Amino acid sequence: MTHALLYSRAPLGIDAREVRVETHLAPGLPAFTIVGMGDTAVRESRDRVRSALVNSGFEFPQRRITISLAPADLPKDGGRFDLAIALGILIASNQLGKVDTDQLEFAGELSLNGQLNPVSGILPCALACQASERSLMVAKENADEASLTGVETLAANQLCEVAAHLTGQAPLPGHHSNPPCEQTLQGGCLSEIRGQAMAKRILEIAAAGGHSLLLSGPPGAGKSMLASRLPGLLPPLRSRQALEVAAIHSLKQPRDSQLFYQRPYRAPHHTSSATALVGGGSYPKPGEISLAHHGVLFLDELPEFDRRVLEVLREPLETGEVSIARAAQQLTFPARFQLVAAMNPCPCGFLGDPEKSCGYRCEKAKRYQSKLSGPLLDRIDLHLDVPAVDAHELLGDKQGETSAIVCQRVREAWQRQWQRQQRLNRDLSPDDLEPLLRPHRDWLASVMNRLGLSARALHRSIRVARTIADLAQSEEVERDHLREALSYRQNIGQASSG
Repeated sequence: MTHALLYSRAPLGIDAREVRVETHLAPGLPAFTIVGMGDTAVRESRDRVRSALVNSGFEFPQRRITISLAPADLPKDGGRFDLAIALGILIASNQLGKVDTDQLEFAGELSLNGQLNPVSGILPCALACQASERSLMVAKENADEASLTGVETLAANQLCEVAAHLTGQAPLPGHHSNPPCEQTLQGGCLSEIRGQAMAKRILEIAAAGGHSLLLSGPPGAGKSMLASRLPGLLPPLRSRQALEVAAIHSLKQPRDSQLFYQRPYRAPHHTSSATALVGGGSYPKPGEISLAHHGVLFLDELPEFDRRVLEVLREPLETGEVSIARAAQQLTFPARFQLVAAMNPCPCGFLGDPEKSCGYRCEKAKRYQSKLSGPLLDRIDLHLDVPAVDAHELLGDKQGETSAIVCQRVREAWQRQWQRQQRLNRDLSPDDLEPLLRPHRDWLASVMNRLGLSARALHRSIRVARTIADLAQSEEVERDHLREALSYRQNIGQASSG
């Protein structure tokens, strides 16, 4: 036999395309050629595979070796094809005898001594492999992650172990990982925050409806602490959602199994680039907004982000996904995240405070706040000015509700939404909102004109009102629910700069 065919996978976004690894040995001067649009790491497989074969006790054929990674127009990166290439050479050179690999897929990078190393993006590969009804051969370090999908997983440490399995000399047992742990409390307890009753109320509303939130206030008011408590108020991920999140993180760095059901919490620094936030690269990888899928994206010091970086948030906030276009391909990553942002009202942070303010009450604050565009602010559902904490509340003994108590109310609100409309209130369409605004049409029209609200802002306020009604266990959206929701649409800094 001078030809061998094995199967592997190339991650493409959160999907993984099948790659046919074909090996052909021909007479002639010794040569080793890899074709099929591979990057530098793929082309360097020649040297890794040659050393791994020799150091594992096999013979490297002194013939003309051609490796084809098909389809040829699919970009391929990394060392994930090393194992399939090495086995293809062994099969084509008759060193393993007659073996059957039709029901197996291979993913693993080889060390020079034949050790099998883990690769990134194994979870999308495992999901695709399961759909193809094949088993997956991976390195031991990838086995727990791959087996989360339910695919039959085989794990090995060395190339020679894989060869012994294929020949039947030492079959590898199927790998089964321990079930992921249930969610534990994330980010501390809400009761640790003293005072700030209004901020806690708006945090509960945001959690109950999946709404985006912008907090503005002086330094030390507790904005970052409030944001870090939001994940602890959200119900744990469902199994399907947890697999989606784990598949995205697998493309960068696998998630700890202890965090499997926890909602991700991402807090990138304000110096982050647009690529870091959205994703990209020659072989596009997910950015922070996709890594926050089904979780929370916290942007502290919001005006300090480059304005062009912030503007890339506008489309994902509307659509729940981000598209990255490259010359050869266009990839779409999911980005259904919950945005929580925090900012100071002005550069010094004490706008309106007669004792601490820098004195440039209007102009500096206006320039600072103008770094945030109107269209971006329009897409944030809830706006709140967070005052400094009162000294008596800070030093007093009174504690507020715990995260567990608030989380139970949030869970009940989520259950009402899923039973009524099979989605959260933040995802309600304009057609879904029509019955809610019909009884209040004239009043809402006058409020819209008086406050200068856009149609988008009004619709977002109605969605928030629906959430407030759910927390109050009300089937109907009342005028009081709408009033409260609209009170959270004021422009940040408006109250203190007026």
